[in-house]
This record gives sequence, C-alpha cells and structure tokens, in this order.
Amino acid sequence: MTTWVLLRGLTRESGHWGGFTSAFQSAAGGVRVVTLDLPGNGVLNGARSPATVPDMVQACRHQLREAGVDGPVHLLAMSLGAMVAAHWSSVAPGEVTGCVLINTSFRPFSPFYHRLHPRNYPVLLGALLPGQSPMALERRIWFMTSNHRDMTQGVLPQWAALRRQHPVSPGNALRQLAAAARFCAPLTPPAVPMLLLSSTRDRLVDARCSQAIAAAWNCAHVSHPTAGHDLPLDAPHWVAHQVRDWLALPPDPPPVV
Repeated sequence: MTTWVLLRGLTRESGHWGGFTSAFQSAAGGVRVVTLDLPGNGVLNGARSPATVPDMVQACRHQLREAGVDGPVHLLAMSLGAMVAAHWSSVAPGEVTGCVLINTSFRPFSPFYHRLHPRNYPVLLGALLPGQSPMALERRIWFMTSNHRDMTQGVLPQWAALRRQHPVSPGNALRQLAAAARFCAPLTPPAVPMLLLSSTRDRLVDARCSQAIAAAWNCAHVSHPTAGHDLPLDAPHWVAHQVRDWLALPPDPPPVV
C-alpha cells in the first residue's frame, strides 16, 4: 500500500488538515496517510523546535522510523512543511517516491517580500504576544489564509480548541520562522517526481514563489484561481484531484545522452 506523509506549515499541526485527509484518501484510493507534527507543534508542542529545516527533516525521519513506516513514501506538504519535504527529497531521494509542495517559497528563487507578504508581519508578530484569546487569534489567521470564508468558517472552533490543547510557545514559533527564513534550496532539483500547487490569490506567500520553483526545477505546477494560502482548506477536493491526475501521468522519459 502506498504511504503518503502529510506535513503542515508554521506553528500548525496535524489537526489542521481537517477534512482534507478523508477527501485525499477518497480521491487517491486505498492509500495510507500518515500525518506528522514538526517538533514544537501539535502533540510535540512540548519539544523544542529545530531552528533549521535540515534538523526538521531529521526529526521527521526519526518519527517515521519510530512509527515503523518502512520503504519510500510520498510527501504532501505545505508552506514550511513543503520546505522540509523538498530538503528531505534532496538529501534522501531513496526514501521519497514523489513530492507535492503546496504554497511554499525558497531562497534563492524568490525575494523575501514575495516569500512572506510584508503586510502580514504585524499579524504574525502579534501572534507571539501572551494572553490572547485562542478564538480571536485563530480568526486572524483564518482571515489571512482562507479566501473561501463563507464555506470554511466552521473550522474556527476546531482551530481554537487545537490552540488551547497544543499551544505553540513564542520561542518555538520564532525558531520556526527563523528556519523558514534561512532555508536555501539547492539549484539542482531533487531526483524525485515533484508537483507544485499554488493559489493565485494567496495573500500570505506570493504565488510567484511556486512559479519560480517550478521554472528552476522544471517540474509540474498548477495554480488554483481563487483559494487562499490554506489551499487544502479552501479547495480540498481540487488538491486531491490534482494529485490523482499527476500520479496518472506517464513518467518523464530518461534524458538523451
């Protein structure tokens, strides 16, 4: 059975996948889905977040070994999690059968003001302040990451509950921000089949970041016209179907020598 490992982004956890997991399993058909939390998030919120993406990769590989997951896996990841997936694919391509990266950004392919829109700095920095209402904070994050708010507002109580159950410390949030900011991808693409998914109207990370990665690495890229940064929240079935269709494509021919 094919195993898919799912990774979320900055300060987010497995619970934030919500209904996407079932939509993905239904579209992909008979796959096993494993959701991992980056150290400092979710069930690992008591751990210290690594300050570099390579150290996050090592932590994820350790989690899989501890869970008894053998053999190569597919990775589906977004934002900071997609940086982890990309580096994982680069340093251990034998462990990764395929990789789907959602609304992410890398140095050296995009400038910092594309990688994180400056207008969001106050919200992200404000999230580090103590004593805030979980619901109020999650509402600000939701407003920043979802464009289909008429359909997605039902997630707010769940997100607030997750924040109360697994709070992310300010120190861990800062270390994750630092890891994302300093991560620099290789110019040479990983030797792993790769699909880039982005949101044209992403208000957190500029969609041109995914375009730049796809151009530099010569990999497939599809963009949703209306969804926000949290693409699996705004368009879960679209994401699942894009992955299914990509998997059905014939493999690229070997290079001509």
